[in-house]
Amino acid sequence: MTIYVGNLSYQATEEDVRSVFAEYGTVERVVLPTDRETGRMRGFAFVDLTDDSTEDSAIEELNGAEWMGRQLRVNKAKPREESRGGSFRR
Repeated sequence: MTIYVGNLSYQATEEDVRSVFAEYGTVERVVLPTDRETGRMRGFAFVDLTDDSTEDSAIEELNGAEWMGRQLRVNKAKPREESRGGSFRR
């Protein structure tokens, strides 16, 4: 399972996020998406822990918690929706 972490501070680094979630178990992966044009962090992350039971406790305890001056939104990540094709311009 992948955890979605929203409303992150733009100053948060991968190491910051990793250290918070390491309190709940072994962190397998942290992804901090960035804006393609500006390179700036988009304000959310995805975190994978090795054990599903620790993921549930991390979600329960961190959702709504204040961290780096912001109230976190933490929940199970939803599967990515397929692109609808959009418009094609010539």
